Amino acid sequence: MDGNQGSPTGPGALRDSTTLLLTTRRLPHLLQTPGVAPGSPVPGASAPTLEVYRPHLQQFERYLRYEKHRSEQTVRSYISDLEGFLGFAARRGVSTLEAIDITLIREWLGAMHLRQNSKATVARRGSTLRTFFTWAQDEELIIDNPTRGMSTPKRDRHLPSVLSQAQMNQLLDELQQRHRQNPTDARLLRLWAVVEVLYASGMRISELTGLDLHSVDRANRTVRVLGKGNKERIVPLGVPAMKALNRWVAHGRPQWIPEGSRNVTALFIGPRGRRANPRQVREDLSRLLRTLENSEASGAHVLRHSAATHLVDGGADIRTVQELLGHSSLATTQIYTHVSMKRLAETYARAHPRA
Repeated sequence: MDGNQGSPTGPGALRDSTTLLLTTRRLPHLLQTPGVAPGSPVPGASAPTLEVYRPHLQQFERYLRYEKHRSEQTVRSYISDLEGFLGFAARRGVSTLEAIDITLIREWLGAMHLRQNSKATVARRGSTLRTFFTWAQDEELIIDNPTRGMSTPKRDRHLPSVLSQAQMNQLLDELQQRHRQNPTDARLLRLWAVVEVLYASGMRISELTGLDLHSVDRANRTVRVLGKGNKERIVPLGVPAMKALNRWVAHGRPQWIPEGSRNVTALFIGPRGRRANPRQVREDLSRLLRTLENSEASGAHVLRHSAATHLVDGGADIRTVQELLGHSSLATTQIYTHVSMKRLAETYARAHPRA
C-alpha cells in the first residue's frame, strides 16, 4: 500500500485542496446553502452587523468628500442615512450589497412612513440610497442596481417662513438698542454683523462661518462665498452690512483672539479664537428671533428666505436671485416668487375694500 494513500499531507490531498481553492474563488455560488440567496442568512448562523458594510461606507465617504467635494454636513447626512439602512439590512440577516433588493429597500422606507417621518425625509433617504447604489454599480461592487426605476414620495411643497420688512427692521432696531447699552460686547458685535451679512447676502450659515478675512473685498463691498460643491460666487454687501462687519473686525473679533496668535484667518470666530461653530451661531440667531412679536418664524434660515423674498418683492430678476443664493436649479429659487405672490394676495385681502 502507498504510504501517502489517505494521508492528509500526500500529493492527492494537495491536488484536492488546490481544486477546492480554485472552486471557492471561481464558483462561490456552489458553496451557498441550497435555497439560500447569496448574502442572505444561513439558518443557525449568527446575524451580521453594520460593520460588514463599514469598508463600503468608508469608500463612499471618500468619494463624496474628495471626488464630489460635498460639504461636511452633506457627507454626514449621507452616511447617517446609509448607516440606518445598512443596519436595517444587517438585522434582516443580509450581509452583502449584492443581496440587497428593492423589496428590502421598500420595507425600510415603508417603516419610516409608518413612524410618521415626513415625505421630505423619506424622499431624501430614498435619494441617498439611489446615489449610493449607482456609485456601487459604477465601482463594480454590485451587478444590478436595486434602486433603478425606484420611485420615492414627492416632497411636500411648503412655502418657507419669512420676516416682513417691518419685522426685519424690528430685529435690527433690537440689536442697535443692545449695542447702545453695551457697545463693547464681542458676542453682540458678532451677532449684529452675522444678521446684517446674512440678510444682505442671503448666504447659508455654513457659508458664513466658512468665510476668511480675505474673503471680503471692502473696496467693492463684495464677499467671495464658497458654496455647495465647492462652487464659488461673489455677492454684494450693502453699506449697513459693511459697517456692522467693520465694527466686529475692529472691536469684537480682537477680544477673542488669544494673545500671541497670528494665524487666525477666519472672519467669524468664537470666544476661544477658533472658527465660529455654525451650531452656536444658529442658537444666537434663534434667541434673537424669539424677541419678535407676532411671528412664528424660527431658525437661522429665515434670514436667507427673507432676503430672497424681499429681493423678489422689490422687482429683482429671478435669475439674479438664483445667482445670489447659489442655487444650481432655477426651480429652487422660484419658490420665492410663490412666497411673494402669497404675501401680495394677503395684503390685497386685508387692504382692498372689495377683496
